[in-house]
Amino acid sequence: MKKRIQVMKFGGTSVGDASCIARAAQIVVDAAKECCCVAVVSAMSGATNRLIKAAHNAQAGNASAAAVILEALWKQHESALAGLIPGEKHRKPILERMKAVLDEGRRLCDGTALLRELTPRALDAISSLGERLCAPLVAAAVNKAGATSEAIEATELIVTDAFHGSAEPQMEATRSKSHARLRPLLEKGIVPVVTGFIGATAEGQLTTLGRGGSDFSATILGAALDAVEVIIWTDVDGVLTADPRLVPDARTITEISYREAAELAYFGAKVLHPKTLNPVVQAAIPVWIRNSFAPERPGTKITPRGRSNGGGVKALTAVRDVTLISVGGPGIVGLPDVLGRTFSTIAEVRASVLMISQSSSQNDICFIVSTADAQRTVEALRKEFAQDLAHHSVEHITTNPHIAVVAVVGENMRGIPGIAGKTFSALGRDGVNIIAIAQGSSESNISFVIEEKAVRTALLTTHREFGLGALSNHQSKT
Repeated sequence: MKKRIQVMKFGGTSVGDASCIARAAQIVVDAAKECCCVAVVSAMSGATNRLIKAAHNAQAGNASAAAVILEALWKQHESALAGLIPGEKHRKPILERMKAVLDEGRRLCDGTALLRELTPRALDAISSLGERLCAPLVAAAVNKAGATSEAIEATELIVTDAFHGSAEPQMEATRSKSHARLRPLLEKGIVPVVTGFIGATAEGQLTTLGRGGSDFSATILGAALDAVEVIIWTDVDGVLTADPRLVPDARTITEISYREAAELAYFGAKVLHPKTLNPVVQAAIPVWIRNSFAPERPGTKITPRGRSNGGGVKALTAVRDVTLISVGGPGIVGLPDVLGRTFSTIAEVRASVLMISQSSSQNDICFIVSTADAQRTVEALRKEFAQDLAHHSVEHITTNPHIAVVAVVGENMRGIPGIAGKTFSALGRDGVNIIAIAQGSSESNISFVIEEKAVRTALLTTHREFGLGALSNHQSKT
């Protein structure tokens, strides 16, 4: 192929209604004049949450409540289509495709309600319906805006393992399938519009890549197709120095490194799915974060090395909805392989550990997991340590859900002394109590646990201490 390939992903708010979809379609059509374009789309804003609610209603035996949700989704998508495509004749094939997807959803919910059992496989199938409804809408809008387009389900492209809810891509198989399916279309100038968030096992069973996984889908396809860049279109101007809802003078960062962006994503920055950058690192493919509501703005470019701001600290982020789990008691000092057993148990339930801290006396092991993972993690640990708890070798496995983790991130922090000192002195002056502290081995982040109610104060204090509001204005000059 002579033309370069660009993969662009549109998030839920960027395809939230007919006007948003039309705007996204115009962005695709403009880009397709210069390069071969692959668009990856999320579900319409809020659709996945409602589908998950429908699935749980069905699990509780409330099939009628699930049916109401599916009917509302049908009306939302039907209305968007009417706003995008004039003429019943042109809408008919798209309506038929969307109806087939919704009918499948109804059958899944009815079956779940009948059995009162929601398997991970069924939950994946139900929660994937939003993307499968949205892709035909976006493809229709791209066609109307002037570029030939075709909606494609990612089950034809992205091959994953069989771990439902958080599947991992199998890149060689994905590369082979993506080339076979997409290259012929791109060579004809056709824009594929691909469902984000989903894939399939080698046997063809649908899987999902985890919540927010459409970013991940885009970089998987970018790596598989040897794209020159991946652009993630969202509703913010790029990667910011902090959450602007909590820190009013937060600024957009012009350029940031893979490592910095990955640290921010891992510690809760909503602009990226934590696994997004994994597929593109080896090929050094740049990833852009841009605002589909203001496409004239340059956004943030994520590259292997980033760009120095001269100050070490580049951005802050905070992750809430996390739980501190503590395994401890004086008896664990003499208990062999407590750490190994703890973390192999966590790995078995695929809970992601954000932070680890151990007391010097070895009486307690503390770690942070997502609150969504906390219950099954604690249940698995209590099962693993059942005998030790009975004999009081392990005295407690406790949880504290009223906490948050704040991360101070910057690629060049290792070369600048005193960053930790400045951080904790400033927090102390403003009365923020530190529960636990950890520094990553990469030295590109310092993270600390605080009470959830102190998050705003901690971010404002640290942002001000390092002058991030002012610094980021000068980044392009440094």
